[in-house]
Amino acid sequence: YSRYGSTTHKQVYIYGGLDGGPTELVRNFGMAWGLGGWLLTAFLQKIGPGAVQQLRERVAAEIKTTFASHYDKEVSLAEALRLEEIAIYGRKATGQKYLINPNKRLAR
Repeated sequence: YSRYGSTTHKQVYIYGGLDGGPTELVRNFGMAWGLGGWLLTAFLQKIGPGAVQQLRERVAAEIKTTFASHYDKEVSLAEALRLEEIAIYGRKATGQKYLINPNKRLAR
């Protein structure tokens, strides 16, 4: 027993920034914890070219399974510049992805 709670260290990473509001923690999990930010580009720089290549190969090998993705809409470059499209894909939200395909012809 410890009046300070669990001595098991817990680590939380914040990635992305859809919600720019304050990060609030209800501190009922003890005093052994850490909180940090995580960005993919910084991580890739840190691990070096060899490890980055290994990750690229893994993504390529698993592109239809682990790394499969679904897009709600596919737009051309020209369509991506339309105000109504920008209003949708420019929102800070989850659950909706756009694929900008430079080879797609403009929808009429």
